[in-house]
Amino acid sequence: MREIILNAAKQHAQAEIALHNVNIEIYLNNPAGIGEHSDIVESMQGELDKVAAAHDRLEMLEKYFST
Repeated sequence: MREIILNAAKQHAQAEIALHNVNIEIYLNNPAGIGEHSDIVESMQGELDKVAAAHDRLEMLEKYFST
């Protein structure tokens, strides 16, 4: 059961990283298409913060809970 829970937590963090990376790529490749975001850099920094949080979670899982 432990491994199932740890794998789910890791996969969740990896999925969050992928999701926010895609958002960053959209900002970089098509900034004019994002109408509700007038400050692209600020929006991108928000996405980077979310990537960092998920990355930190993933590192903590691997560092403290991997067998």
